[in-house]
Amino acid sequence: MVESPGVPGPPIFVAHEFAAIHTPRLVLRVMTSRDVDDVHRYMSNPEVCRYLLHEPRSRETVAEKIAEWSRMKRLAEVGDDLQLALELTTPGLEAGRVIGHLYFKLTSIDDLTAEIGWTLHPDFEGKGYATEAAESMLAYSFTELRLHRVIAELDPHNGASVALCRRLGMREEALFREDLWLKGEWSDTGIHAILRAEWLARPSS
Repeated sequence: MVESPGVPGPPIFVAHEFAAIHTPRLVLRVMTSRDVDDVHRYMSNPEVCRYLLHEPRSRETVAEKIAEWSRMKRLAEVGDDLQLALELTTPGLEAGRVIGHLYFKLTSIDDLTAEIGWTLHPDFEGKGYATEAAESMLAYSFTELRLHRVIAELDPHNGASVALCRRLGMREEALFREDLWLKGEWSDTGIHAILRAEWLARPSS
């Protein structure tokens, strides 16, 4: 088949090895065994897990998860994902502490799409850390990875995450009512998304 003049070819995704991302107050990096205690502090908190797919986790379970996540460094195939520590870098007593993590998964190579998510220790909510981390990951998605679209799936009752999606410029695209049986009850799922063109067109700060 001869390609029609002016018709672009299919998008091509180039595999990437993740390197740490530095922001004004954080470094986003692959987790290590040194992070177990910090991560367990918030992953054992029932309020943190309220809108997550799992119940509060024991230290042993967190250690097992981090051992698995520490090997996730490459984005090359559908389903490859990262669980990135959000480490404080600002000078002070908390410097070096992991205060949350960011989830990033390659969901389609053909359509250049990924999913993003976040979890934060309650003591650090309302201070812009999640926004700072997610904005830096979207920038990485659309500039380094040159993806076309990034989505976030969340419980629409999670007001903090919905507000974060809006700050990031993500649109609400869908609301699925009682589509998920979770923790003994039917739960809703909200879908928010942003395109590369929309990200690039955002007013510069």
